[in-house]
Amino acid sequence: MTELATGAGEPKTADPVSASKDAEPSVVRVSQWSDIRHRFVQNKLAVLGLAIIVVLILAAIFAPLLAPHDPLEQDLNATLQSPGAGHWLGTDSLGRDQLSRLIYGSRIAMIVGLASILVAMTLGILFGALAGYYGRWLDTVIMRVADIFFAFPLLIGAIVIILLMGRGVMPVVLSLGIFSWATFARLLRSQILSVREMDYVHAAKALGASQGRIIRKHILPNSLTSVLVYGTSNVGIAIVAEASLSYLGVGVDPEVAEWGNMIAAGRGFMGVKDFMWTYPSIAIVITALGFILLGNGLRDALDPKLR
Repeated sequence: MTELATGAGEPKTADPVSASKDAEPSVVRVSQWSDIRHRFVQNKLAVLGLAIIVVLILAAIFAPLLAPHDPLEQDLNATLQSPGAGHWLGTDSLGRDQLSRLIYGSRIAMIVGLASILVAMTLGILFGALAGYYGRWLDTVIMRVADIFFAFPLLIGAIVIILLMGRGVMPVVLSLGIFSWATFARLLRSQILSVREMDYVHAAKALGASQGRIIRKHILPNSLTSVLVYGTSNVGIAIVAEASLSYLGVGVDPEVAEWGNMIAAGRGFMGVKDFMWTYPSIAIVITALGFILLGNGLRDALDPKLR
């Protein structure tokens, strides 16, 4: 007859449940923002675009330290000098240093580009949220007004407003923002039309949440991704439009160090002193490219399904 051992010497039987838990590999939880940051960093072109923008912003902030000369200082004894040791990018017809004017021009580009898109996004989010959430007659009225703005080319509409308000940075910002909001409104409206039918929105309504709270807490945060991506990409377009207005003579004042003004000053010397318009043109292209690359990178990082 076999005796069963009891007491202190009895071997312990391992709990199968705890053993299975110990055998399970530890799961590392990655936050949503960490995942977004990881996907963004993996996109080399997006990182390049961000680097370009950071450099331009730093150049705009520290322009007085980086510029070798006063951008408005005229030296009539050194007019139309080719790039060299004294003036790395040459001088214009008034003897002003092209490099200094190029650096200071980044200030106007960043201010107008970012501020005009901020104005357009603010108006677009306001009217797009009203049209998408409330719908019916309000949606019809807002979308028909948007169609009117779509009918005006951006530059033509901006020129009309600038002629009414006068030249300067603020009129350019307002004119570009006012004639760009319609696209943001339509884009946000289409997102809200799908988001407002989600179960969590209906649950919030059933719990008695006010319409304003539903829009702020549930609908807008889940609808703004495409608007932010589109806005980032269009900062470059706003910078190109601002330079075009200055080139046409209806933007900022001609004596201001601005890329469009620099190109306009060099158009009479094409084929002779091409450096006068080449460098500011390259600056505009690189800046627009930087914001486009950043916008595409944000699109891929925020919504991997679009990659």
